[in-house]
Amino acid sequence: MTDPVYRTLLLFDIEQFGSRDDVEQAFLRRVLYEVVDATLLTAGIDETARQRADRGDSVMELIDVQASVPTLVKTLLTETPALLHSKNRLIASSAQMRLRIVLSAGYVAIDELDGWVGSDLNHAVRLLDSAHLRNALKQRDDDSVLCVSDGIFQGVVRHDRLGVRSADFHRITVETKEGPTVAWLHGEPIAEGPEEAVGGMQDQAPRARRAAVDLGHASFGGSYVDGDQHGVSNGHVTGDVIMGSKITERGERR
Repeated sequence: MTDPVYRTLLLFDIEQFGSRDDVEQAFLRRVLYEVVDATLLTAGIDETARQRADRGDSVMELIDVQASVPTLVKTLLTETPALLHSKNRLIASSAQMRLRIVLSAGYVAIDELDGWVGSDLNHAVRLLDSAHLRNALKQRDDDSVLCVSDGIFQGVVRHDRLGVRSADFHRITVETKEGPTVAWLHGEPIAEGPEEAVGGMQDQAPRARRAAVDLGHASFGGSYVDGDQHGVSNGHVTGDVIMGSKITERGERR
């Protein structure tokens, strides 16, 4: 296994992928690749500065730390939704694609099987499959929903750089077996679902959000998924990360 390296982590997941037939799934995968590649190219990130893992209905990107994170956040808020809209308007509603997106950062090691291993990666995967993101996409008309980790919010978003407004994000708390994990969801707060009712803390005022974030900051670095360490092996998440919950909810809109 290689030594862990610090990377920006970008994850995309297609809503309702399992409910589509094989032809639609193949089409959606092609569209996903086009959207991800165009997003990263617009953000000034070429292929030499990124590594990709393919999980079928989702992709994960490890991005070199020299790439501008503020530019990437701005691109995810502007270019990605525009790309999705331009593609969806030209295809049948049954084949249209909606995405959950997570932007995080952390240490990831690559093992001898070319798998990705690290608790920071587990943290990002946990956010990607959280009820907060799934409910947000269900309740909104947008083609995508973006969540950033607390580290990305504190280091980039809260400074209100050009094209990125911190007031457009609200704080969420994702419950795990190891305790609450803090993140920030773009857009208006959503109606509470089961997960939010148990552990959610969605502050309304931007100043209150910024003051409160320190309360959960200590939980950022040590998140695991389902109590174990998991990684990505040959482009698939090993162990029981997410996969069990996805299988049980295939018939629902996610």
